[in-house]
Amino acid sequence: MKKIALLAALGVASISVVNAQDAGGFRIGVKVGGTYSNISGDNVSQITGANYSTDLGDYKLGYNAGVGVIIPLSSDGFFSFAPELLYNRKGYEISTTQKTNLAANVKSVEQEQQRVLHYLDVPLLARINAGGLFFELGPQVSYLFGSKNKSQTTTKFTNGDKDKVENDGAFLDYTGISRDDAYKSDLAQFDISGVAGVGYMTDGGISLGLRYARGFNSLIDTKNTDNEPKAFNNAFTLQLGYLIPTK
Repeated sequence: MKKIALLAALGVASISVVNAQDAGGFRIGVKVGGTYSNISGDNVSQITGANYSTDLGDYKLGYNAGVGVIIPLSSDGFFSFAPELLYNRKGYEISTTQKTNLAANVKSVEQEQQRVLHYLDVPLLARINAGGLFFELGPQVSYLFGSKNKSQTTTKFTNGDKDKVENDGAFLDYTGISRDDAYKSDLAQFDISGVAGVGYMTDGGISLGLRYARGFNSLIDTKNTDNEPKAFNNAFTLQLGYLIPTK
């Protein structure tokens, strides 16, 4: 996270040298950037296991890309409405280490499981533009259209050797059942999030923004089970954009 914060600071500093007297007016353009995501909640350990970390440094790195518009709501462009359509690659990673009940020549078995979640995000944000600096706040509707499962097992032997096996298509869900590569029927199809962000945009339309989104709809939903554990999407996005001015 420190690296992302440093990149954001450097980006804002470099952009600020460009003359930006007014970032208002109707604009349309593209955005692309990195996504830093995880899941959290009171029941998250029931899904991921007891040793799962929700610390910021253990979030999973992904990416996002899409289009957006800025619609001014005041004559000076101070207030505006900023809807977007984004592809966003989110997800979470589970790491476990087994050190007991192993063969005599095996020191440990480490397993990493990743669940990559492919979302279409539609942020509907209110925006304040203040001399290039902008602030965003509003809801986001998300549609989960795909889920990819990955796993990696590393066996460490007592003589120092390692054996690594990768498998794109074997993921154990919270019930212990192995799921196929694109399986997503244990997940909620839609999510509603709250979004807050800050950034900087030049008069020419180049922007850099940092945004946080917190899901309100539980990720787990098998459609036929009561009292399921609850977990919620959390995601930071760092976006570079170019929104073409129309005046």
